[in-house]
Amino acid sequence: MHTLVRRRVLAAGLLAAGIAPLAACGRKPSRGQTVPSGATVLALGDSLTSGVGASADTAYPAVLQRLTGWKVINGGISGDTSAQALQRLPELLQKHQPALVIVSIGGNDFLRRQSASATRTNVHKICADAKAGGAQVLLVAIPELTILATLGQLSDHGMYEDIAKELGIPLHRKGWSGVLADARLRSDNIHANAAGYELFTQGLVDTLKDTGLLAR
Repeated sequence: MHTLVRRRVLAAGLLAAGIAPLAACGRKPSRGQTVPSGATVLALGDSLTSGVGASADTAYPAVLQRLTGWKVINGGISGDTSAQALQRLPELLQKHQPALVIVSIGGNDFLRRQSASATRTNVHKICADAKAGGAQVLLVAIPELTILATLGQLSDHGMYEDIAKELGIPLHRKGWSGVLADARLRSDNIHANAAGYELFTQGLVDTLKDTGLLAR
């Protein structure tokens, strides 16, 4: 059997078995420029960023600073919506002039049943404005509020994938979804504990390395 025919037969067999070839199933992440040690990084978000459920030194921005050598500014405010984070962003950018902004916002919008369209617009503008201000941006996906979520089966809201693709920015997937689905990693139903923030940050560091934002 000729080589080309063998390849076609193999590909047909894989598809019939429901297995896509590796080259076709990999999701290639958006790449960024490496942020050097000592650079200022802004972590923008709500209570999951501020560190509710743990001490200040175990909140994820503090853990990220320890793991990377960056100067990580904790820009998380408990209870903040995407609209409030968008309103705070210009002052934070002007004050800190970060090389990278990590955006983790939207959970309070979902909990308060606010318009998904408005939330999407706000998150998109936060990321776009941070880019326009000269920073690189990493977007963190937030779990969608569904009936399954109340049973501990969390999944990322699809808007984050869409926004990341539209703006060509890296996305950290399944970070909060993975942590908050495990009762051992939570301080309550919607916040991590110290172990949860540590695990989240370790996964975030992997994404930063995979996307080139952090040197390996």
